[in-house]
Amino acid sequence: MHTANLQVLSPLRIESIAYGGADTIIGTGRDRAQRAGERLAARLDELTAVALVGVAGALAPQLVPGDLIIASELRSTESVASRTLPGAAMLSAEFMRSRFAVHTGPVVTSPKYVPASERETLAASGALAVDMESSWVMDYLPNNPLAVVRSISDTTTRGPVFGGLRALGSLSAARGPLERWARACGEHEIILASPRSFCAGVERAIETVEGAISKFGAPVYVRRQIVHNLHVVRNLERQGAIFVEEIDEVPDGAVVVLAAHGVSPEVRRQATERGSLNVIDATCPLVAKVHTEARRYAGQDHNIVLIGHPEHEEVEGTFGEAPERIRIVTSVSDVARLDFERDQPIAFLTQTTLAIDETAEIVSSLRARYPHIAAPITNDICYATQNRQDAVRSIAHRCDLLVVVGSSNSSNTARLVEVAQREGCRVELIEDATQLELGWLAAVRSIGVTAGASAPDFLVHDVVGAISSLGPVHLSEEIVVQETVRFPLPTKVR
Repeated sequence: MHTANLQVLSPLRIESIAYGGADTIIGTGRDRAQRAGERLAARLDELTAVALVGVAGALAPQLVPGDLIIASELRSTESVASRTLPGAAMLSAEFMRSRFAVHTGPVVTSPKYVPASERETLAASGALAVDMESSWVMDYLPNNPLAVVRSISDTTTRGPVFGGLRALGSLSAARGPLERWARACGEHEIILASPRSFCAGVERAIETVEGAISKFGAPVYVRRQIVHNLHVVRNLERQGAIFVEEIDEVPDGAVVVLAAHGVSPEVRRQATERGSLNVIDATCPLVAKVHTEARRYAGQDHNIVLIGHPEHEEVEGTFGEAPERIRIVTSVSDVARLDFERDQPIAFLTQTTLAIDETAEIVSSLRARYPHIAAPITNDICYATQNRQDAVRSIAHRCDLLVVVGSSNSSNTARLVEVAQREGCRVELIEDATQLELGWLAAVRSIGVTAGASAPDFLVHDVVGAISSLGPVHLSEEIVVQETVRFPLPTKVR
């Protein structure tokens, strides 16, 4: 990997001294900053990581002298254009890991000092701070990795004299995080695994809740997380969904959606006994298939081995179909503890979101102990789970690091992590790009990216954008199969 050099800029020598030694003093104001930008553009290659460190005036009322600002966007008072800095979240997280409190948001650049009495308009735009150099100088460096760290020197109620000393005292905190940021900068190869992100069952579940809100109006209640992803849940909450743990939390006369993971007959009974509830079932059809199999085998007097994780909602729902006949196993060692008689008819089922190779070991152990065990008519592990695991296997051997995007309580997402680990690949699970750590990316050339079936694909694009902020990126996508499956919505929301 070709790593980046770090070039630190400061407007004034006193700011450079406070930081611990900047590489270039650019001067204050638009003219000096623009001249410095021209000179920097002429002598720096695009792999040089450029950081601007100095003081700024507060716009947000919660800021006090000495607070550090990491710019996520650069604006100017003389242009409607702006520039996003997608690496700001990673840099902010690095400060926080170093136990420094920071604020992340837009910084606006003005050609002249803006007194406190004139900052209201700038504050209304959502910017956190105002300076006199950042936008002007960074405009000349369109392709370099960039960071802007500003320390608040004055606010709308405090002048720059006392606040300036506090601001200068905080600038030294930027040195360590910026050096670690620069070590992560450089050329990277990103390989996207495909398929990734939403599957047909997840899309159906989300569209069911959105359709219910559109048809019946907000609020619409949802038992448990409709799918296991915080971004999906929060987005639906903004639209009018209310998530509850149990049916008894839903008020009379309300619309309630049962989540994609399925529910036990007892939960379904609780919902239907409340005759005033409008119940909409968003259970994934592939999960519903496993429920049907459980009922069929139980009706034929089979004992049933359910391969899965007992704490997962899908397994809870399937187990509830025949609790007196079902035993749950999660490993080969669990098989040895089964107490079913060998001459009794027995069948096995699986949770839909398991790792195929791990499940195969358990099935092999079951067949060795119960040679006549019945199997599902078709594989219970869903097509989307298998496809996403196959996609990870196809790229894992080529990656120095694999980033899996998804929530930690998502079973299919956790299985992607396990698949990558079994392939010998270093892997990190993140909720979104804000959880990327610079330390993971230092000395890493090839990065694979995928997402669980319940994670929106825009989160993957955010990760790509954050890594791209660190330097040149070669982006490719490896597609193992094209998915065309589509499930119809429940009749109540069609």
